[in-house]
Amino acid sequence: MASVPLQTSKWAWPRAARAWLDARLEAERDQVGLWLPVAMGGGISLWFLLPGPMLWAGSLALLLAAALALWLGSGDARGGRAVAGGLLAAAAGMALVWGHSQLAAAPVVARPVTTSLSGIIVRTEPMPARQATRLTIAPMGRSDLPPRLRLTLADRDHPGARLVPGQGIGLRARLMPPPGPSLPGGYDFAQRAWFDRIGAVGTVIGRPVLGASDAGEPLRASLSRHILAQLPGSAGGIVAALASGDRGAIAEADEDAMRRSGLAHLLSISGLHVTALVGGVILLLMRLLALHQRLARRGAVPLLAAAGGALAGVGYTLLTGAEVPTVRSCIAALLVLGALALGREAVTLRLVAAGAMLVLILWPEAIVGPSFQLSFAAVTAIVALHSHPRAQGWFARRDEGWLAGSGRFLLALIATGLVIEAVLAPIALFHFHKAGVYGALANVIAIPLTTFVIMPAAALALALDAAGLGAPAWWVTGQAVEALIALAHGVATAPGAVVVLPRPAAGGFALAILGLLWVLIWSTGWRWWGLVPLALGSLWMASAPVPDLLVTGDGRHVAVRLDDGRFATLRPLGEGFARDQLAEAAGLDLGMAAHGPGGGTPEGPGDRHPADGNGTHAAPPGAAMTALPDVPGVQCNADMCRWTMARGGRRWQILAARSRYQVDAAELIAACAAADIVIADRWLPPGCAARWLTLDRDALDQHGGAALFLASRRIDTAIDPADRHPWRRPDMVSGNDEADPKASPES
Repeated sequence: MASVPLQTSKWAWPRAARAWLDARLEAERDQVGLWLPVAMGGGISLWFLLPGPMLWAGSLALLLAAALALWLGSGDARGGRAVAGGLLAAAAGMALVWGHSQLAAAPVVARPVTTSLSGIIVRTEPMPARQATRLTIAPMGRSDLPPRLRLTLADRDHPGARLVPGQGIGLRARLMPPPGPSLPGGYDFAQRAWFDRIGAVGTVIGRPVLGASDAGEPLRASLSRHILAQLPGSAGGIVAALASGDRGAIAEADEDAMRRSGLAHLLSISGLHVTALVGGVILLLMRLLALHQRLARRGAVPLLAAAGGALAGVGYTLLTGAEVPTVRSCIAALLVLGALALGREAVTLRLVAAGAMLVLILWPEAIVGPSFQLSFAAVTAIVALHSHPRAQGWFARRDEGWLAGSGRFLLALIATGLVIEAVLAPIALFHFHKAGVYGALANVIAIPLTTFVIMPAAALALALDAAGLGAPAWWVTGQAVEALIALAHGVATAPGAVVVLPRPAAGGFALAILGLLWVLIWSTGWRWWGLVPLALGSLWMASAPVPDLLVTGDGRHVAVRLDDGRFATLRPLGEGFARDQLAEAAGLDLGMAAHGPGGGTPEGPGDRHPADGNGTHAAPPGAAMTALPDVPGVQCNADMCRWTMARGGRRWQILAARSRYQVDAAELIAACAAADIVIADRWLPPGCAARWLTLDRDALDQHGGAALFLASRRIDTAIDPADRHPWRRPDMVSGNDEADPKASPES
């Protein structure tokens, strides 16, 4: 009798585990489907992580084979079939983004060139705060140019001219390929440009010749221009951002304050704005339609008001440019209104999952961008929190005095803000290397101020402008927006307002996100198991080492970590893109930047701050970044700097070029041989090789920027030479024969 358990004991554990998993999934049967967009997003992310077609095809085949095997071998087991469904969704996501990348294929200009061209304006993006306009142009009659160019035109070169889509334009421009990441983990504009079919970025030289156009000014541009005429400066820019999605008039310092204070989401049209608009339209229509007795008696008022709200939401989405967060919010609003019309529960995680699936099907590449991740993480956190029975018991309305009701509302707002900040912190730290600390408290004031004062007052002002009576409403709007800006600056400059990290590990980020999703999606007790990977991933991210050396992709900017924790730069930095990128990669908070017109963004040469790299704006002594030639022990002349760093039990001799002037080859070769590391933004002569690492023009062109960790002898590069994603190996067009030797993707 005792032999039977011995023969069957080896099968007891797997059967018990399967039964336990099936019981868990049965208890979570309503939540299992919510993992489909997660699995699809995982497949899309895997395509971005793997370097080439062989691995893509192999992974796709492996996912399909594993899904089929699990489906056939699981029988009636819920767990096996759930995993098989997830694998199929992941395979679908990988195939979807692969196909989408092929459909987006367009040639890229091979090298920096200067050329004259004529074309059609596809899109205009006024940037009054930078005194420029960004144009997307389709060249005509030029097979040697990409189908789309993104150019920056200084306002001084088109005074009073109205630029509209569909208008012909002739111009001379300096073009270059869309730039990749300047440093490891940096912003990769080349990837974004590929999916937008933009094959070159650049700057318009001189004044363009504009053709006649029968097309009127787009409603979005007309609305922004009208708002800025009533409220100039950042105040008008913020109202324009809320009304039309146009953020170009917001001063860089004010936008930086909004980011540091955790209020930047107010500038991106998303759930808050769409909900406020749709809710306001529904409320107004219900009041007006209720005056019609026949409609009121038939009970048609709520349905008609909901239909009007839906139309308003769709129109607002189209007006503001149909960006991913806006589309997601519009889809969510339409699903809520549809559920209400059918008498179903409206705000659920199923609604969020449906919106995510639709966005991933239409724009699969959006998942790797911070906009998608921040948007869906925030709304998932809000719905999960307010769907929890205990939270519902705390925050539900009840028959109580106004003071207790107001306190309950305030408590719900603070709790929601804290949860959102906690959920968004890993995403912000991974993408931006920084996260606001006081954002939850700032939003307690900013969200009601925006929802109940700024947006209604601006809408009233626009309506009254039809009769020329909008001045009082514009005054109220301006005062409220100035209060919002003052709040942002006050929070942004508070001690400890921002947590900064050097580049966090991608594995830690993935683990933290998996833990967050586990907590947010499941509804039973095992949801708290997600705290384990969340904590481990957060610790992994927080333990990211600080690099000893940072070298940008053009080789011009080198940042060196000193013994006291400060960084010294080879060349003085201004307030532009290179400075921000180096600070983020080093895990430094440089405080509020005093940005000037044309301040740093990663999108092209026309956005480069004029002080970047020209030696006119050095960091002050004692700042987090100082000038390397001023550091004791560093030997510099007009062409080179040489210094020693003690790391990992040895002393490293480093040589870095400061100029491109001709240097005696024999002397240069001897200096290279005496150095462990050589960094140069030029081509070095044959035989000029360092003992450990040489980063010259050829190496930087192949690998991009680099982060060096000397103690562990680790080298992180911005570009993997084995990467075969289409934006790394695009088809090239020549532009023309007027090559510009002074331009580079980093300039």
